[in-house]
Amino acid sequence: MKTITINQNDAGQRLDKFLIKFLPAMPKSMVYKMLRKKRVKLGKKALSAQDVLQAGDVLCLYINDEFFKPEEAKIPIMTNPPTVIYEDENILICDKPAGQPAHGEGDSLLSSVISYLYQKGEYDPAKEQSFRPALSNRLDRNTRGLVMATKNAEALRALNQAVKEGKIQKSYVAVTIGIWKKKKGRLEGYLLSDDSQNLVRIATKETPGAKLSITEYEVIQEKDNLSLLRITLLTGRKHQIRVQCSAAGHPLLGDTKYGAPKDARFSYQALCAYQLSFTMNDSTGPLAKVAGKTISLPEEDFFSSLF
Repeated sequence: MKTITINQNDAGQRLDKFLIKFLPAMPKSMVYKMLRKKRVKLGKKALSAQDVLQAGDVLCLYINDEFFKPEEAKIPIMTNPPTVIYEDENILICDKPAGQPAHGEGDSLLSSVISYLYQKGEYDPAKEQSFRPALSNRLDRNTRGLVMATKNAEALRALNQAVKEGKIQKSYVAVTIGIWKKKKGRLEGYLLSDDSQNLVRIATKETPGAKLSITEYEVIQEKDNLSLLRITLLTGRKHQIRVQCSAAGHPLLGDTKYGAPKDARFSYQALCAYQLSFTMNDSTGPLAKVAGKTISLPEEDFFSSLF
């Protein structure tokens, strides 16, 4: 039998979700078997999968010792420091360069954020039972722009909920091929993702698996058969801007996946997530310091060489 005390970063989550992270050597099916057999208790009370953990709870785990063999904590090494645009005690917002993956081992943005927080003394994997800093939005590898990361579990839950409820508005700038007839408008359609090919296509009508996609755009500059657009997402679908602009007859410069010709100026899509607007009015909680704020990069700098 082993006892563990739930800390603040473990609190607020379902027991089964916690155990899956806390016992990585145990197959998920066995985690649920242990719960059915009442091998996890709070005092004398057997707990079930859906029970929500509270800080200070002392769990008694009647589970074989082999599943508790500690994995050696990986100490992050700073190889590519993140460009931090905003930071407080709960969240940070980084400018991810084009070409860097958001997730994964090695030179991903998440790895650099973890290294950054470790070196600042704000995160130590050896002291955590289930929490790891995480990103609350993601960008394609070859898209530059603002990505939000969280420093604790409470902030992660709050930020993910704000994203889900549409309380964080995301704006982009993009360079598209051709001159738009309508200088301002809305693109609507249903997007169907083909994960096997990492492609998205427009469905002609609502079909099973297709998701409604809404994009607002405004042309802000034109030159040499190129248009610079300011874009606001009203939904957040995979490749949304890229596929909808292409379907409108104006693929993004450099985006050969969605119909643009090869161009020596850009070997990837000319797209940047330059602004995050936090529309919530919270005066307390982990997002209080960003509530009502807009965090931006200077939009005029991104593609100045083209215009």
